[in-house]
Amino acid sequence: MRSRLPVLIAATAVASLVLAGCTSGGDPDASSTPVSGGTLTYASGDAEPTCLDPHVGGNYPQALVSTQYLESLVSKDANGDIVPWLADSWQEASDGLSWTFTLKDGVTFTDGTPFDAAAVAANVAHLQDPTTLSSTGYLALGKVTGVEAVDARTARFDLSEPDSALLESLSQPWLAMESPEALTRSQEVNCESPVGTGPFVVDSWTKQQQVVLTRNDDYASPPADAGHQGPAYLDEIVWRFIPDSASRYAALQAGQVDVIDNAQPDTLVAAAKDDSLDEIDAPRPGASNRIELNAGKAPFDDPSVREAFIRGVDVDSGIDSLFFGTATRSYSPLSSVEPLAFSDESLFDVDTDAANDLLDRAGWTTRDADGYRTKDGVRLAATFPVSTNQSIPAEQSLFEQVQAGAKDLGFDVTLEPLDLSSWYGALAANEYDLVSAPYTKVGPDVLRILYDSDGITPAPSGYFANLSQTSEPALDDLLTRASETSDADERADLYQQAQQMILEGWHVLPLYDQQNHYLVRSAVQGVRALPTVQAPTMYDAYKAS
Repeated sequence: MRSRLPVLIAATAVASLVLAGCTSGGDPDASSTPVSGGTLTYASGDAEPTCLDPHVGGNYPQALVSTQYLESLVSKDANGDIVPWLADSWQEASDGLSWTFTLKDGVTFTDGTPFDAAAVAANVAHLQDPTTLSSTGYLALGKVTGVEAVDARTARFDLSEPDSALLESLSQPWLAMESPEALTRSQEVNCESPVGTGPFVVDSWTKQQQVVLTRNDDYASPPADAGHQGPAYLDEIVWRFIPDSASRYAALQAGQVDVIDNAQPDTLVAAAKDDSLDEIDAPRPGASNRIELNAGKAPFDDPSVREAFIRGVDVDSGIDSLFFGTATRSYSPLSSVEPLAFSDESLFDVDTDAANDLLDRAGWTTRDADGYRTKDGVRLAATFPVSTNQSIPAEQSLFEQVQAGAKDLGFDVTLEPLDLSSWYGALAANEYDLVSAPYTKVGPDVLRILYDSDGITPAPSGYFANLSQTSEPALDDLLTRASETSDADERADLYQQAQQMILEGWHVLPLYDQQNHYLVRSAVQGVRALPTVQAPTMYDAYKAS
């Protein structure tokens, strides 16, 4: 098996252009002629979406499937540069309070509705409507006051203050464009069958089983870095939901499915010996996977207790033993794919003596009969809800090791395995002290979403992103200034200062990048991870004869 990161090709391609690098299947230097037709079966281990419209809520399972049928105004290429998609060009006003987009001409949604500036305005209004219950898209558009259709091909975004992350935000699938006519339907109906401009169309959804996507024969709007023009090669995609990792891998080996996601560490090691399989390793952008400490209430409202927990718990040995070299320890709030990620490994040297001294000085000096620390008769306890849909088995085992290490320090950590809905409910009710919550957003502005004090206020969906409940005016100021400046050097410096403040405030225990490991049968060519949020796109995919 060959493991390789995405390498993308500029979009001056013709239909016969062959992808290499990030494309799955065969030798990366080999070439073959794309074959039209056939069905590709994809098996996802992520939670099945409750709604196929990523405007509603806005989680990663929605991004995975919706990338096949919805498109964004802009995209990113392998170099991290913003490139055209449904917008041909864009211009920021000199005061930073508006952005004007010139839209691609002649594009229609698959229900026949024209894609134009009025459609863009309708999509932004839909995302910002509280009844839509958006979280990810809603938060990303926090500075947008509205969109004006200047003319059919010109849409102007008006802002309350400059937003240096607007293009990064608009590249995400949670802000993708949908038919304004379809958006007038009930949310229930639109969740079943969103209508986009993409290369595939939602044909049917058999819940707890699969979504069937069929080719859009009129498709003509690929992003600038796509490998060909015109309709997709595949006739159909069957998007199956197989939550059990062993069953998913067995189906791939047997040829019952062509692509799987959420490949587990032991599976990746086994697959490396199989020449019929290829891996696409595509870490997500935005935040790293991390454990956040709830500073909004005891016991972690005390910085000394936060520091003791982070300095006293060893996660390195668990990552080494449980992930078999498929995950690299992180020391940053940001993913390693973010150019502005800042790390400080020295903060995370395990020092149990220092940790115990911190807890003693914080007043947690007495131990009860079970060995847990107490103060004023109250046990040093922490509740840790775990999403079994989002944390893979290896990660859940890592959390068990964290629990054991914390017990040695005197913390009583209660792990609560929950399904996704119950997990969201626990967070909304503030029934947590520790949490590992994946959050994907293109660019370092994810720090503002996650750590600005405004992020403690819930979005219309009820979800609030600042789960560490960090509330520091100096940090808010850094994040605000970073989000407003268009000067690259100043932006980089401000984000570094912000990350140092987050780490030195002991708000997070970084673990590793958010993992995206896709396994693809080598007979399938052209599958790639879109460089925005690293969701797979099947537009260029085909089954080699």
